[in-house]
Amino acid sequence: MRTFFEFDRHQANLPKEILAGLTTFFTVSYIIIVNPAILEAAGIPREASMTATILTAIFGTLLMGFYAKRPFAVAPYMGENAFIAYTVVATLGYTWQTALASIFISGVLFTLLTLSGLRSWLSKAIPRTLKYSFAVGIGLFLAFIGFGQMGVVALGVSAQAPVTMADISALPALISLAGLLLISVLLVFRVPGAILIGILLTTAALIAFGIEPFPKALVSAPPSLAPIFLQIDFQGAMTWGFIGVITSVLVMDFVDTMGTLIGLSSRADLLDENDNLPEIEKPMLVDALSTIAASLFGTTTAGVYIESAAGIEQGGKTGFTAIVIAALFAFALFFSPVLTIVPGAAYGPALVVVGMFMLQSVTKFDFNDYTELMPAFLTVTLMIFTFNIGVGITAGFIAYVILMFFTGKASSVHPGMWILAALSLTFYLFYPYHS
Repeated sequence: MRTFFEFDRHQANLPKEILAGLTTFFTVSYIIIVNPAILEAAGIPREASMTATILTAIFGTLLMGFYAKRPFAVAPYMGENAFIAYTVVATLGYTWQTALASIFISGVLFTLLTLSGLRSWLSKAIPRTLKYSFAVGIGLFLAFIGFGQMGVVALGVSAQAPVTMADISALPALISLAGLLLISVLLVFRVPGAILIGILLTTAALIAFGIEPFPKALVSAPPSLAPIFLQIDFQGAMTWGFIGVITSVLVMDFVDTMGTLIGLSSRADLLDENDNLPEIEKPMLVDALSTIAASLFGTTTAGVYIESAAGIEQGGKTGFTAIVIAALFAFALFFSPVLTIVPGAAYGPALVVVGMFMLQSVTKFDFNDYTELMPAFLTVTLMIFTFNIGVGITAGFIAYVILMFFTGKASSVHPGMWILAALSLTFYLFYPYHS
């Protein structure tokens, strides 16, 4: 096992890998509840959707562990699920069965692009500072989500300030803040498993104060997948208007996956001397195949989860971390009443701390080269202010080629960056804008 997962090469050890898997699972387990809740708006039965979500996570994360050998969790993406539910189905009027066809088709296209080597080639075209901006932006994005889950940040008045301070005098917020303080103190004293300890103790406190209910059952049979399994309507997807849907899903998945992979790998010290992820085509192929599987199971685009950073901070460096995560998702099929009791107020502090760790990449920015600094700045800020990783990454791609063109440096732009910029433009052409 040590040889297969290359423990010695990555200076990894079994206890840390297990701890990392536990930590990541508890930070991503919310998807078991949240993804079905969102897709229910598209008419997908919630119970069957939960099973599909878990099976997709098991398939993708196992493949990530055994094939790509990376410490990343794979599950249905947040953002893409909302796009399918609220835009493709609710606004454009397609059925969820037709919407799943866009997921399947984009997954097949991604598989072909990955096997051809094009996705790997494109990832190497991204400038150094832009690559590190993904990690910084994702870190702040996670921190923003974390503060929201903690009850520290709330939606404000859009005409004045879109966010504001929440009622931190509320008991859940106070317990959550105590959890953040606990994790911080444990980190100062270099206590192994500080993040996981914080999550578990905060959850226990929330249950003790009656804020979160104790699970009524320990074991439950998984709901049937039959209502949504293989329910893909290809005929309904064969229209010119549906091309825009497929393009949007394709671009959203491409930029989310690329940005997440590079950002997480940067924090895990998995990048090489040229700031590229060795054998990046392997985790990308996992992403593509997981998306195909997701559509067959009856759910939306799947890919690497940014919350994997929590496990990386606990020492996860190899695919064994992913195996642990997949095993816990398998347990969740039968022990969901227990494994899904961790509320946002408990894992929110963990996301804030992980966001702090990921800020380290900002030290690798080239602050003297504005053609790279401005696109990186736009990437970081727009990820947060639009609450969309894809918007930040695509804005950075477009800004970079425009700045290089108008400063007379177009000839030094990697051909792949022009392709990425063109793909990014299609993202904005089909983006579901809100008035």
